[in-house]
Amino acid sequence: MSGRPEILFPLFAGLDTLAGVGPKTAQTLAALDITRPRDLIFTLPHSGVDRTRRATVQGAEIPGVVTVEVTVGQHRPNTRKGGPYRVVVEDAATSFQLVFFRSQGDYLKRALPTGARRVVSGKVELFDGVAQMVHPDHVLPLDDAGEIPAFEPVYPLTAGITQRTMAKAAQAALTRVPDLAEWIDPVQKAQAGWPDWASAVRAAHAPARAHDLSPAHPARERLAYDELMAHQLTLALARSKLRRAKGRATVGTGTLQARVLDALPYALTGAQTRAIAEIAGDMASQMRMNRLLQGDVGAGKTLVAFKALLIAVEAGGQGVMMAPTEILARQHLQGLRPLAASAGVVLEILTGRDKGAERRAKLAALRRGDIQILVGTHAVFQKDVEFADLRLAIVDEQHRFGVRQRLELGRKGAQADVLVMTATPIPRSLALAQYGDMDVSVLDEKPPGRKPIKTALVNMGRIDEVVDHLRHAIAEGRQAYWVCPLVEESEVVDLSSAEERYQRLRAGFGEGVVGLVHGQMPPEDKDAAMAGFQRGETSVLVSTTVIEVGVDVPNASIMVIERAESFGLAQLHQLRGRVGRGEAASTCLLMYQAPLSEGGAKRLETMRDTEDGFRIAEVDLEMRGAGDLIGTAQSGLPKFRVADLEAQAALMAVAQSDARKLLHDDPDLEGERGQAARVLLWLMEQDQAIRLLSVG
Repeated sequence: MSGRPEILFPLFAGLDTLAGVGPKTAQTLAALDITRPRDLIFTLPHSGVDRTRRATVQGAEIPGVVTVEVTVGQHRPNTRKGGPYRVVVEDAATSFQLVFFRSQGDYLKRALPTGARRVVSGKVELFDGVAQMVHPDHVLPLDDAGEIPAFEPVYPLTAGITQRTMAKAAQAALTRVPDLAEWIDPVQKAQAGWPDWASAVRAAHAPARAHDLSPAHPARERLAYDELMAHQLTLALARSKLRRAKGRATVGTGTLQARVLDALPYALTGAQTRAIAEIAGDMASQMRMNRLLQGDVGAGKTLVAFKALLIAVEAGGQGVMMAPTEILARQHLQGLRPLAASAGVVLEILTGRDKGAERRAKLAALRRGDIQILVGTHAVFQKDVEFADLRLAIVDEQHRFGVRQRLELGRKGAQADVLVMTATPIPRSLALAQYGDMDVSVLDEKPPGRKPIKTALVNMGRIDEVVDHLRHAIAEGRQAYWVCPLVEESEVVDLSSAEERYQRLRAGFGEGVVGLVHGQMPPEDKDAAMAGFQRGETSVLVSTTVIEVGVDVPNASIMVIERAESFGLAQLHQLRGRVGRGEAASTCLLMYQAPLSEGGAKRLETMRDTEDGFRIAEVDLEMRGAGDLIGTAQSGLPKFRVADLEAQAALMAVAQSDARKLLHDDPDLEGERGQAARVLLWLMEQDQAIRLLSVG
């Protein structure tokens, strides 16, 4: 891939090379992320204005835009300073007024001489029964009236850019559109009825009616598909790069796994059995595994992960499990210890806390292969950490482990299989956008014995009843979380702080019953408060959301979330997942301050109606949009200019299978369609893919 194909040069030139775009306009457009003709081409109109010519304003929908031919009548200059300047005009049936503020009378007399015929177009409103068009968008002599399109596209704007400037710039960019060879599968293109790329671009900028602006319009759908296709090609290239990297066949004997299953009080769910089979199949193949294990809160990911680690050990190798924070690494350690004991394997932890002689001893044991399974933080990545025979790396990602890091990880155990776990249920379209380079296993069943959690909405006015309810529960030996939205008391927002709630509950329940955890505390105080609650020394833990990350207290069966409407859906779902882990039936009380906004009500009702994390994620996606859902800034999710991940989820799946098939048939994109696809990658600036191809 020597460099950008020449056919694309005109699209990547400076904006000021376009007719009618001066340096100042170019500078202003940069605020919309538009710096080259290519960007203008992918900045599509988001709505349109109907400027079909009418005979009269009578009977038009008012307020609304009207385009009409008029005879200019009397001018009525403003008498007081800053008052409006009015021009009376007459159409085929009635008269109305054109109104100008900050007007230069001389200019208007020249533009609108009394008795002349003009075509005017603009928004008409009624004031005191008189129809007025304030600052018409267009005032043209009859000969030039053809310049007004019957349907005018409306572009996204930024301060200092008018619709007219934007439309002109877009038109100028369209003159640069080359005819490109087709990269879409011909059958797919024919079935969908999509136009060629150049025709699609032109059509998308020239809507003839409102329907042409819909994402489902063939021209727009095709351009959206191109974006998704380029993105999926990049992921597919990363995937085939990892797969072509020589793996090792790791085949378990089943002996250690059997010991663990015998020790478990319950059987595996169908989803767990299926996921383990998929993972074992990947590990046994010569290709490197690159799989995502996606499971809802409490779907039993830990057990699946541990069985995968045991396969590595059974084959005579080692496994590593990495967590993003020390507290989560320690929790994995606690969760895995009893399992490791029943299997009789050596389990150790390595974090940034390990120093000096102790660290050296652990590193030596790892090199000798005495430690079979290592749990750790990203400290595992450090130079001096060497394994005797690393077969499997499991990454527990709390969201943030992009394609780049996945490629990095592959370098540590030169041929280690990689399994990424995530507890965040993600709707399929987003999972494809974020993890399209991976194969996905989904745990969508709860293990037996997990009782449903009863969720109720409670008005903040009934807080005393909630406190009474807690008092009884504590007397029966149960434990509860009480989550507050903010730490410091803020005058502006009346959200009760954790400190204040803690004082009040302590006064109500007596000394030693209530603990407190919040973000401003020193880590050791936080750990001590958590540990006290875990051991059952305190019965109620008041906290801000620091607890959502995965702390396990089986005896805690009540979750109170104060001002629940101020939390996001995903957060509420993760918080609720902290209870329902033990024998007792659990409840989650969502306390809200009335009146609820429409969005707040929909979030809380969704929580009340379902415990299915995937369903909740779908609602979250509908309500918030893709970027917000995974925090686009850090997610590595591409910013699409045309494609809409919510509305076009199905297209993403087609793009993924198409991209994978294309690379399967033509791994180096050398064929005719492969060459066209290379142009697409350059057009969409998929630099990562281009690098993968050039080194590939």
